[in-house]
Amino acid sequence: MKVIEVESWDEFEKRLQEARQIEVSVGRAADYLFRGMGDSTWELATTLERAGREGIGIGDYYVLISRLKPQIESFTGRKWEIRAWLEVTQSLEHYDSWANESFPTKAEYSYMVHLRHHGFPSPLLDWSRSPYIAAFFAFWSPVKPHEDKVSIYAYQEKLATGSKITADFGSWIRRGGALVSAHRRHFLQQSDYTMCAEYRNVGDGFSKWCFANHDAVFQRGSLFQDSLCKFNVPWAERLHVLRLLDEYNLNVHSLFESEESLMETLAVRALEFH
Repeated sequence: MKVIEVESWDEFEKRLQEARQIEVSVGRAADYLFRGMGDSTWELATTLERAGREGIGIGDYYVLISRLKPQIESFTGRKWEIRAWLEVTQSLEHYDSWANESFPTKAEYSYMVHLRHHGFPSPLLDWSRSPYIAAFFAFWSPVKPHEDKVSIYAYQEKLATGSKITADFGSWIRRGGALVSAHRRHFLQQSDYTMCAEYRNVGDGFSKWCFANHDAVFQRGSLFQDSLCKFNVPWAERLHVLRLLDEYNLNVHSLFESEESLMETLAVRALEFH
């Protein structure tokens, strides 16, 4: 992971544009995903990890969300045609099941995205295709970060070699994709998601796929995995950035469309911008 310290929002935009131009000049698409973090000291962690379930077996998680599905379908009126949990858990005992991308199916991915957007602990790490939406989430909180900096991550899949070697004897990341039936917020926020997994020995010669930490992939520094750049931007730029984004109607209300988010937006305009 490359860390870039910038002194201002303008410098961030300049450095990001330079990185994109370099990609285009060498014939690669600058297909970045972005994630904003309100404190530069925070790690890349999913809500499932923050709930204390780091390293849980993928099959174990699937059993859990399968059992909850009837309640969720009854309340929402939606249906997800996902596979029986026994079929999935047995397949995830074999290396090829994740490596060949047989999990999740489109319906399973859609169901997982729905859970993620409604607050259930999820192994999906959410990103945005827009650096400005990511910047909004980095700067939105009025709580001052520990080192007076926020972070905007720029992630690119398979950057170094153009391909990813999955038998790299460690965890690796897979991108889910943006084209999925999901809540309106998914499209408002230009969302995409990644999952990180590792084929792990769990004892008695038995191995299975388990969710893993994204940061561990980048700490290995493998040329055969993905690329991540972390821009650290001064928190002092917060009001300048939020005012600028609000002029383009990029605020918590436009991203969530709830009455509560409208009140938050009005409060910031009335109490902070003035």
